[in-house]
Amino acid sequence: MRKVGITGSNGFVGYHLYQTLSLYKEAFFLVEFDRSFFDNNQNLDSFVSSCDVIVHLAALNRHNDSELIYQTNISLVKKLVAALERTDSKAHLIISSSTQEQRDNFYGKSKKDGRLLLSNWAKQSGGRFTGLIIPNVFGPFGHAFYNSVIATFCHQISNGETPNIDVDGELKLIYVSELVEEIIKLIHNNDNSHELLINYTAQAKVSEILNLLNYFRKSYQDRGEIPILNNDFEQKLFNTYRCYMDISAYFPKKFLQHSDDRGAFVEIARQGIPGQTSFSTTLPGITRGNHFHTRKIERFAVIKGRALIQLRRIGTQLVHDFYLDGDEPAYVDMPIWYAHNIKNIGEDTLYTIFWINEPFNRKDPDTYLEIV
Repeated sequence: MRKVGITGSNGFVGYHLYQTLSLYKEAFFLVEFDRSFFDNNQNLDSFVSSCDVIVHLAALNRHNDSELIYQTNISLVKKLVAALERTDSKAHLIISSSTQEQRDNFYGKSKKDGRLLLSNWAKQSGGRFTGLIIPNVFGPFGHAFYNSVIATFCHQISNGETPNIDVDGELKLIYVSELVEEIIKLIHNNDNSHELLINYTAQAKVSEILNLLNYFRKSYQDRGEIPILNNDFEQKLFNTYRCYMDISAYFPKKFLQHSDDRGAFVEIARQGIPGQTSFSTTLPGITRGNHFHTRKIERFAVIKGRALIQLRRIGTQLVHDFYLDGDEPAYVDMPIWYAHNIKNIGEDTLYTIFWINEPFNRKDPDTYLEIV
């Protein structure tokens, strides 16, 4: 079992790396880190000496004072190097740098100079070092106006704002989960590449991305339809967009019910992609679910009975409660990386229809047990 510490574990990439490693409890033990450790040599030394692998992600990405970005990022690296030297560490050190290394800006210069400082430490100490040069990263829970233009656009569009394109450039992108998978492979392989370019997995112009996000807004958020997703990139972008919506304000969504003297008719879902539709009954007091997905798109539709649907983002404590009643049929969609369940809170049998975009595969279930 490898003991892994992540600086910046509360950041965008750090969150996803931490939560993904948490799924592999037999392979990894996570050494907790707090940003304050950088200001306390004793705590920083204790952290460093406890780790077999250190993934250094803590950095300042944006600030009005460009020189402060450089000073902050280099200072963090120097403090980490000093702790490595004091503890005579032989840990496998991994740092995230950026393709902005080649640009004439303080952020890119700070990432390159920081990578070279850690590379020199590894050469002198005999430690292993992986210096990742990473393209633009996108995915759920990035910070708007900070991590990426996609995060900013998702935030603006989902909140009814109108984004502006400053430069309609061609973006070379990698989804955050794909980057995490690469990092985990490098840990397993004891990589020692001091300069390793991570390949991008998608490429699109800023305007193309904006058009897709506006389409998601109109089809999904405004009309409740699962949009047409033509490829893997579009599905990842759609899952990203969904995580920027205010789910507490959006769900539950009531269906349009057509009634006449024969009874009632409700359309459960219009979807532009294949999927699996299931039907279940749940006895009073019984709870289903208590798991989460990292890629699947899923809808719970209550058609008879009373239900409580609960959602909680992994790594957080806030629980979103949604009360549904079959007398007014409604649905709740499950964002990725949210633990979710459904409980029959009525006195009669609960009838629920589930739609999910891919059939269950025991060899690749993408279903992780987690109590909400």
